[in-house]
Amino acid sequence: MAALTLNYPPGPKSRAGVGIFLNLLDDRRLRFMLRNREEYGDIACFKVGPRRIYQLNNPDDIHYVLVENPAAFYKSPNLKRAAKETIGNGLLTSDGEFHRRQRKLAQPAFHHKRIASYAEVMARYSSDHLEEWLDGGTYDMSHEMMTLTMRIVARTLFDADVQDASAIGEAISLGIETTAQRIVRPNDWWLKLPTPRNRKRRAASALLEQTIMGFITERRQSGEDKGDLLSMLLMAVDEDDGGSMTDQQARDEAMTLFIAGHETTANALTWALYLLATHPAVEARLMEELDSVLNGRLPTFADMPRLTYTQQVINETMRLYPPAWTITREVQEAVEIGGYHIAKGDIVLMSQYVMHHDPRWWPEPERFQPERFAPGWEARVPKYAYFPFGGGPRICIGNQFAQMEAVLILATLLQRAHLTLAPAQRIALAPMVTLRPKYGMRMQVTMR
Repeated sequence: MAALTLNYPPGPKSRAGVGIFLNLLDDRRLRFMLRNREEYGDIACFKVGPRRIYQLNNPDDIHYVLVENPAAFYKSPNLKRAAKETIGNGLLTSDGEFHRRQRKLAQPAFHHKRIASYAEVMARYSSDHLEEWLDGGTYDMSHEMMTLTMRIVARTLFDADVQDASAIGEAISLGIETTAQRIVRPNDWWLKLPTPRNRKRRAASALLEQTIMGFITERRQSGEDKGDLLSMLLMAVDEDDGGSMTDQQARDEAMTLFIAGHETTANALTWALYLLATHPAVEARLMEELDSVLNGRLPTFADMPRLTYTQQVINETMRLYPPAWTITREVQEAVEIGGYHIAKGDIVLMSQYVMHHDPRWWPEPERFQPERFAPGWEARVPKYAYFPFGGGPRICIGNQFAQMEAVLILATLLQRAHLTLAPAQRIALAPMVTLRPKYGMRMQVTMR
């Protein structure tokens, strides 16, 4: 590292941080972060209120935070406060020893052999979902993918069927929107106003609570071990202290995995369908692979090693449109990064979106080119120039689940359906907690 200096890194300035705060609203935050990397290089520093924020744009510095010294960095307090009402103190928001304990209790549900057993459900549910589409019909693929992945997560992780997937999906969307707004608004007074929107938020929160606690109550009463995530959460015993999860802890973990377990994959699939609809040559190559490997049958776990181009399409989609597009951490003890002293209480920000669009690692970064991820790509690109699932001890616990799900769903759907963008479709980014299409993704279905 360079010699330590007490100077701050370069970065954008504004009176009282007002201009910077405005740049962190809606899709402006993506342009703001891209400009920071372009204008200030590997590390940019700016203030929002009393907080000093360091944006890290170098793979080695990101590796230091996520892998080399993760104990010195806790989840952003803004995220914890904003997400507390919806997901509580689950894997996404907890820290320290409590997080390590909870992750150890949940990890067996994502063991390689268990994930393999989920493949049949993923392909079958995708095939069943296709039966709901009419030839020539137009559908919002953002909504369709949310519904499909929610059904899959409910079945694989909770051995349950969601009775009203549309209502629950809308409730989750509203919860995510509220969380995103609370992250940038330090005071929650606006949530207490008796507005129709706030009444809808409370009803949505109650529906989610009722759904997840229904899963837990039913399983507690039956005492049945179904070998799924919920059974593992309720029956797991910590070998160090002999303790088990309370209903509240199980609720927080179940809610976290229920929401995160379908939201991110659904967004990745929506963007993949959009990219394939606008890049016919890539779609044609993908169809050649599906015809060769599957020949019209449903994909299985055993097909995964041969669906290489399908996986490359998913990887490239998550490069261009990473579902989790930024990571923030609060510094717990003074550290040195890039030759700069970063004090306890400061915030470090690492953006997958920024790193995935950096021309140093990705020539023509706006171009959709799945071949970037041909075998051997890891040796050509610094590890934390691409990190759609985070990294280190806090890497997404369901990353293998999500990757397999995305490949199997895409393979199942595209074997039987050709999708084109609906006329006058508006494409824009909505960087909330995840990176969604702002206006949905209306597409017309033509059955093959």
